[in-house]
Amino acid sequence: MYQNEEFNLLQHALNIEDSLDDLRYNRVVIATDADVDGMHIRLLLLTFFLQFFPDLVRNGHLYILDTPLFRVRDKQQTFYCYSDTERQQAIQKLRGKPEITRFKGLGEISPNEFADFISENIRLDPVILPEDTNLDHVLSYYMGKNTPERQDFIIENLRFEIDVIDTPEEEAQVMPEEVVSEES
Repeated sequence: MYQNEEFNLLQHALNIEDSLDDLRYNRVVIATDADVDGMHIRLLLLTFFLQFFPDLVRNGHLYILDTPLFRVRDKQQTFYCYSDTERQQAIQKLRGKPEITRFKGLGEISPNEFADFISENIRLDPVILPEDTNLDHVLSYYMGKNTPERQDFIIENLRFEIDVIDTPEEEAQVMPEEVVSEES
């Protein structure tokens, strides 16, 4: 851990190197992009906390921020949507042709906008670690060299998500990058 500058800085920033007694924040929130790379980073951070600071997790201090995939808005309302289903529901609530933005990552969300979805409607998922959890087993299973066993588990529990097919009008309105004003 001390050889990795980011993890070393993280444990210093939280002030948890020696114990949790001086933890600077009651909630430690992992915020990553809602894509495969973000999930990988989330897994690495979870592994860090579980391996080196399991009591931080056991004591209910670790959370995952659920980040939106879409912004759907018109001139009066804005909806942050976390799935295609929510996006469809938001489109139905708005009149006319709403502006739809597909977020590629947290980096393209402005600070003001970030404040909008971390307000009272924030979606935080607590990381729950029961007291009787065998951490060595969990960490070796998810991060160990047991690829065939993990692969079998994934294949047996795989669920498919069916993409919602948009109408041509809706598809033309989805904006993959930055905010595009109605004047453009």
